[in-house]
Amino acid sequence: MHFTRLPLLWRVFAINAVLLVAGTLALVFLHGRIHFSLAVLEALDVVLILLAMLVANLLLLRPTLAPIDRLVERMRTVDLLRPGQRLPEQGGVEAVEIVRAFNQMLDRLEQERRDSGRRAIEAQEGERLRISRGLHDEVGQALTGVLLQLETLEDTESETRRTRIGQTKQTVRQALEEVRRIAQELRPEPLEHLGLVSALTELSHRFADQSGLTVDSRFAADLPRLSPDAELAVYRVAQESLTNVARHAQASRVAVTLDTGAGSLVLHVADDGRGMTEASAENGSGGLRGMREHALLVGGVLAIAPAAGGGVDVRLEVPTDTG
Repeated sequence: MHFTRLPLLWRVFAINAVLLVAGTLALVFLHGRIHFSLAVLEALDVVLILLAMLVANLLLLRPTLAPIDRLVERMRTVDLLRPGQRLPEQGGVEAVEIVRAFNQMLDRLEQERRDSGRRAIEAQEGERLRISRGLHDEVGQALTGVLLQLETLEDTESETRRTRIGQTKQTVRQALEEVRRIAQELRPEPLEHLGLVSALTELSHRFADQSGLTVDSRFAADLPRLSPDAELAVYRVAQESLTNVARHAQASRVAVTLDTGAGSLVLHVADDGRGMTEASAENGSGGLRGMREHALLVGGVLAIAPAAGGGVDVRLEVPTDTG
C-alpha cells in the first residue's frame, strides 16, 4: 500500500517511529557518547526503551487523531434526511475545531434542506390541488355531460343501439369514477374538511376495496390536534406506505393505527408480507425518501423495521407542538 494512502494516524506514527529509531541508533553508535562495545544486556535495555517510546507515541496519537477518522467516515455516510448525525467534539485542539466546524456545517445544511424541501412540497401540493380541481371541474363535468347526452339518445334509438349506448354509458361511468378517484388521491378532501382520522378511515376503506387486502384500522380516542402541514405529512406517509404494500409486499393483511406518544402522535402501518431488505430501507427505495422528507419538514421521526408477524412496520412519530 502506498504510504500516502495510509490513515493519518499510521502515517504520523510511522514518521515518529523512524525518527525515534534513527535517534536511538545515532546515540548508540556515535563515538564519544556511548561506547561502541555495548553488552548484550545494555542493548536489550535500549531495545525495550525504544519499544516503550513507540507504544507511548501510538497511544498518545490515537485519541488525538481518531476524531479525524470518524469525521471522514461520517462525511461519506451523512444523509440530510436523517438529522442529528453530529460527532462528539473530542481529540486535540485542531481536531475539535474541525469537528465543530463540520457540525455547524450540518446545522446549516439541514436547515437549508428543510427550507428547500418545504418549498418543494408546497409547490407539489399546489400542483396536486390544481390538477385535482381540473379533473373534478373540467374532465368530470365533461364526462357527466357525455353521460347525460347518451341518456337522451337512448330513448330515441333502436334496441341494438340502446344496448350499445348502455355499454358506452357504463364505460363513461367507470371513467368518471376513475377521474374522481385520482382527484381524491391527489388532494384528499376529507383531510381538509373532516380531519385526519376521517381521511385515514376513508383511505383505508378505499385501499381495501382496490387491493382486496384486509385492512385493520384502529385510531385512539382523544388524539392530539396537529397543524395542517403535520396532518398532511401523516396522511402522505400512510398513503405511500399502503401503496408500497400493494406494489411490493405480497401481503394479505395490513394494519393502520394512530396512537398518542410522549408529546407526540404515532402512526403505524404494518403488513404481513415478505418484508424489506436493510439495503432497500437505507437506500430509500419504494418512496421512502419522500416519506422521510415529509417527516423531516414537520420535525417527525420515521422508522422502518421488520413487523412482529413478518413484513414491514412503518412508524412515524410527529410532535404535537407542531399544532
